[in-house]
Amino acid sequence: MKISQIIFLVVLIVPFVEIYLLLQVGGIIGAIPTIILVILTAIIGAGLLRKQGFETFQRCQKNLAQGQIPAYEMIEGPIILIGGLLLLTPGFLTDILGFACLIPSLRRKIAQYVLENHLLQAVSGFPKTSKSENTLEGEFHRDD
Repeated sequence: MKISQIIFLVVLIVPFVEIYLLLQVGGIIGAIPTIILVILTAIIGAGLLRKQGFETFQRCQKNLAQGQIPAYEMIEGPIILIGGLLLLTPGFLTDILGFACLIPSLRRKIAQYVLENHLLQAVSGFPKTSKSENTLEGEFHRDD
């Protein structure tokens, strides 16, 4: 399945899941408390987005000042942005996914996965593989 087909399915299915969840929660706690809960998660999400985005930006500047490449911070930044956008989107499923993006330890693991499994392969040009039985190690000397 192509990535465009997956994105199409997500864009098609998520609104229906959100509407279903909003109706179920609204039926249990009422319409006004549901609306307040959705607004409250958006406000909390905006605050977390601001705080964690600023902290990530400071870590990025600190690494640059020390002469280090801020690789994790460059990957965590878009994850934080996506998490904030999901929290500002009305609905409970998107709120859960948004809060998951703003959990620092989970975000760090996602950044580590992306860095090690996707970006390093793109930079080196070779897929990450372990040494096989056909690999010979040694030294080469040219005698001219």
